[in-house]
Amino acid sequence: MKSFGDMVKQAQKVQRKMAEVQEQLAQERFEASAGGGLVHAVVDGKQMLKELKISTEAFKDNDPTLLEDLILTAVAEAQKQSETKMNEAIGAVTGGFNLPF
Repeated sequence: MKSFGDMVKQAQKVQRKMAEVQEQLAQERFEASAGGGLVHAVVDGKQMLKELKISTEAFKDNDPTLLEDLILTAVAEAQKQSETKMNEAIGAVTGGFNLPF
């Protein structure tokens, strides 16, 4: 059995590695579109919206509710991709333990 000091050192090592992974992922970009490409969203690894493009075709129907739904769909999908990647990367560091980050 490891000593308490060894466990603390291991926990610190995992914590440092998690911080590194989070920083690396923050630099990545995740993209998604909705409405056949009418709306395109880009988020970073922290699920923060970095770019939003709306095609002029999206305004043709003059339906703000539809456009709002397309925006929400594109952003949510990009954020989901980012979150999935973060969970996979953190899971690899923590050995599958669900630790808060």
